[in-house]
Amino acid sequence: MQKPGQLSIGDLGAELKRAGGGVTVKSQAEIDLMLDAGRIVGLTLRKLRGIVAPGMKTKELDVVAEREIRALGGKPAFKGYRGFPASICISVNDQIVHGIPGEKVIKAGDLVSLDLGAIVGGFHGDSAVTVEVGEVPDELRRLLETGEASLWAGIAKVRTGNRIGDISHAIEEEILRRGKYGIVREYVGHGIGRALHEDPQVPNFGPAGRGLLLRPGMALAIEPMVNLGGDATRVLKDDWTVVTADGKPSVHFEHTCIVTDGEPIITTKV
Repeated sequence: MQKPGQLSIGDLGAELKRAGGGVTVKSQAEIDLMLDAGRIVGLTLRKLRGIVAPGMKTKELDVVAEREIRALGGKPAFKGYRGFPASICISVNDQIVHGIPGEKVIKAGDLVSLDLGAIVGGFHGDSAVTVEVGEVPDELRRLLETGEASLWAGIAKVRTGNRIGDISHAIEEEILRRGKYGIVREYVGHGIGRALHEDPQVPNFGPAGRGLLLRPGMALAIEPMVNLGGDATRVLKDDWTVVTADGKPSVHFEHTCIVTDGEPIITTKV
């Protein structure tokens, strides 16, 4: 069992197979619902970014996240998903993804990844951001910049006529040109819409010009995960929290995008 926001490649493939698989193209009415869901996700993340502070317990952020999502007219997408107990994944420092909110106290100098989803009218939005708490060393600031830049490099390739491999390659190329970083390979981006996870899988590495041809109305959650150390990961005993195998910090950035003939629609950007 792995997470809400994204699954391991093997688990995601199995889930898509159980659901019947297939890439869905959204109608305008469905895109409108995804825009509503994405707006709620974006506004909630903005709220959380503004209140993260030393001394807070991660469970306090979960309370705020659920309250904001519901107040804005959405339903938390993660809560109860495959048994996940919270409305948001909060991953700190060497935790890559899927961290369960709880008694962990946030400290100055931490990197905190916030990953959440919302549902409106049966359609999903999904986004993540990693923030620094107070001052962090230059190497961590560069890691943050690399993660965010790789997200935007991938999003730039989300357009009709490109292929999934063009997105994957752009993400990898941006990361590697900025330094010697680990690119998480077991966990990938995904299609999204009526289900939190739909075809296709969107790896954060690989050759350009390969994979599914993009068409208008397809929706993708693009989400690079970048480590200060190596690529390797492991899962903690809670069966959810994924950490770097070498204990080095990691960052995670994500947006939900709709394919168009030109610039993609980013539903979760506010």
